[in-house]
Amino acid sequence: MRATDDGAALTERFEQDRPHLRAVAYRMLGSLAEADDALQEAWLRANEAGVAGVENLGGWLTTVVSRVCLNMLRSRDRRREDPLDARPGEPGSWRPGYDPEEEAVTADSVGVALLVVLDTLAPAERLAFVLHDLFAVPFDDIATLLERTPTAVRQLASRARRRVRGGTAPAAASPDLLRRRRVVEAFLAATRGGDLEALVGLLHPDVVLHADRLVVPTPEPITVSGGRTVAQGALAAMGRARFTGLALVDGAFALAMAPQGRLRLVLTFAVADDGLITGIEVVAEPDRLAAMELTVPA
Repeated sequence: MRATDDGAALTERFEQDRPHLRAVAYRMLGSLAEADDALQEAWLRANEAGVAGVENLGGWLTTVVSRVCLNMLRSRDRRREDPLDARPGEPGSWRPGYDPEEEAVTADSVGVALLVVLDTLAPAERLAFVLHDLFAVPFDDIATLLERTPTAVRQLASRARRRVRGGTAPAAASPDLLRRRRVVEAFLAATRGGDLEALVGLLHPDVVLHADRLVVPTPEPITVSGGRTVAQGALAAMGRARFTGLALVDGAFALAMAPQGRLRLVLTFAVADDGLITGIEVVAEPDRLAAMELTVPA
């Protein structure tokens, strides 16, 4: 009877905590499909282990989910040599019931730039940062999970935090950079809304867009000029700007497109003193993307 009661208590608490556990798993993995896989595996492990002697059931479930996610990250890390273009389509699109709109909304709520930076961290750094900085899990608890000292875990989180914030935070308050931020945010809003006229209004009549050969892809890079032509091309290429968000790229505000937190595309902007966009550079070549310093806007 006690085992039955324990099982019922575990089931009830797991379902009660599911939104929180899914949030942890999503930030750890960057994919709703993988997060749901992690929750399923965590439930099987928790159910098998039982809850006898567990005083903090919520904290214990977070630990179980985090351990599953850590194993998934380590497995993913060993496959990093797989080329990005070996994963066509949107993340999880092959799964029954996959909802690209839910995935895009979730990515936007968390922050595309944050997901991109988290994807560059080592598994232990990502876990330490996510659990401590995003969910306020004490370093002592994370240390037990990682089998490291609290001091070592604190250092992991600190390194991750520096990578997330970068060295651009002081400049982000400058009037010029804030003006550029508003312009880029307006460009994103117009693109998401499919508002051609709003987009044209943000562009200088002689704006020039350069896109490298992997953006479309084409044999050669593409150059397009003229406000309306560039606006029409941006809407056609970006659709509703799904999985796209504001980022700091080499210290300037830009847009990053990153399905499943994997950086695929960056748009950088040249903005004149009058606030009109005079140039757009669209980058998809992996070597160029890897050379960019991308951090999370404040």
